[in-house]
Amino acid sequence: MFTHRLATPADLDALRDVMARAIAELQRGFLDPAQIAASHAVMGLDTQLIADGTYFIVEAAAGDGGARIAGCGGWSHRATLYGGDHSADLRDPAPLDPAVDAARIRAMYTHPDFARRGVGRLVMALCEDAARAAGFRRAEMMATLAGEPLYRACGYAPIERIEAPGPGGARVPLIRMGKPLTGG
Repeated sequence: MFTHRLATPADLDALRDVMARAIAELQRGFLDPAQIAASHAVMGLDTQLIADGTYFIVEAAAGDGGARIAGCGGWSHRATLYGGDHSADLRDPAPLDPAVDAARIRAMYTHPDFARRGVGRLVMALCEDAARAAGFRRAEMMATLAGEPLYRACGYAPIERIEAPGPGGARVPLIRMGKPLTGG
């Protein structure tokens, strides 16, 4: 059984650990080693999501009575489509207009120990519900190749494919995907 809550600044180190493990392990079979290494520079934690109160943590009960992060992800009412704190060239804090713009689904990661157990779908539902409640009628994201099957299963369709430049000349393939936020 999973529970969820909003992330706080106290979660930063644990979130960075989950993200690093997800990139390193879940991208295998989709990217070569150089692309996986470059992914660490292209993806990552955007603390603006935490400051905005739009970043969710899904937790699983741990054997010691505590909880461990099974996954995380958020949505944004800002123009940034993807990238973390370290990728300043990708960031645009401009506010979006829910009447014309798509909400951004951002920084979705599942801890490898919890892959394919519904964590990603739960995070997606939390994000879509919150974006819909804020008045957004559409959502977009920049998906990894490993995430594409989940996002397609959740109703997202490809809009465009890009290759994000990483260090050492490696290029990371990404897919901009979108979906109408109808119903609930």
